[in-house]
Amino acid sequence: MERKYNHILGFAAGILCLTALDQWTKKLAVKFLMGNSPCVLWDGVFELFYSENRGAAFGMLQGKQTFFFVISVCVFAVIGYVMAKLPAARRYLPLEMCLTVICAGAAGNLIDRVSQGYVVDFLYFKLIDFPIFNVADCYVTVATAALMILLLWYYKDEEFAMLHPRGKEQA
Repeated sequence: MERKYNHILGFAAGILCLTALDQWTKKLAVKFLMGNSPCVLWDGVFELFYSENRGAAFGMLQGKQTFFFVISVCVFAVIGYVMAKLPAARRYLPLEMCLTVICAGAAGNLIDRVSQGYVVDFLYFKLIDFPIFNVADCYVTVATAALMILLLWYYKDEEFAMLHPRGKEQA
């Protein structure tokens, strides 16, 4: 039980640290980029460009803050359920790390949406005219990709029988 407690504590600490890093980078973007010309880091390729996103990824679903709030709460609930059910075994550490990073990304953007009504974005790949994004978006994207790889090639279906309400009898 103590081992499970340590995993949950690590999960919570990870979320807090990563969310704090995301919020710090957004505060820096507001302080140094808002109202200014973009900060070119690699001419024609990458720059820091302040933007306020009132939608989801790539600016979709503009102004649907209640929808995003509900989705975030659902993500937190599902991840909390999985974390509570996962055995505190070293084998599940990569999965726990992915879930931690996804939660931190969702939390970082949710904080912006609730406190400001928009998400601060500032990372811009000008070379391919990719939509402007932020650190929390990076968390969610990279951790979701890693999670997909883990679920497809690392874990076996039967390793997740504990997630079903009836446990292993359904596996």
